[in-house]
Amino acid sequence: MNIKLTLQYDGTNYHGWQIQKNGITVQQTVKDAVFAVTGEETDINGCGRTDAGVHAERYVCNFHTSSTIPPERFAYALNTRLPDDVVCVKSEGVSDDFYANWNAKKKCYVYKILNSPLPDAFMRRYAWHCKYPLDIDKMRH
Repeated sequence: MNIKLTLQYDGTNYHGWQIQKNGITVQQTVKDAVFAVTGEETDINGCGRTDAGVHAERYVCNFHTSSTIPPERFAYALNTRLPDDVVCVKSEGVSDDFYANWNAKKKCYVYKILNSPLPDAFMRRYAWHCKYPLDIDKMRH
């Protein structure tokens, strides 16, 4: 079976998506969870790469498995093995030739600016704080 996962993650504690020798990554974290659930060593194919500290609201990846777990139940199984900052919000079976990176139709990046005199404790991980007035015309340019 080829399983497509849709993930959300807070990338603060990760060195990006792709497995690296020098730090924990989201891909390794998902790979470890799949192993814990299936007992299989699998390749987790992501829809793209993210840098260290980058978050994702809808990140798609896929893997092949011979597990008997129904495709739609993988989300529930994996969430018992994933840390709180990585959540599988959906799992589904897809055709054998589906590959998350090759089948990506679009990617949307959101950059947030907190424009206020003082920082916000809850937004510190999700927005760049700029205490000075923004020049919108320059930003548009």
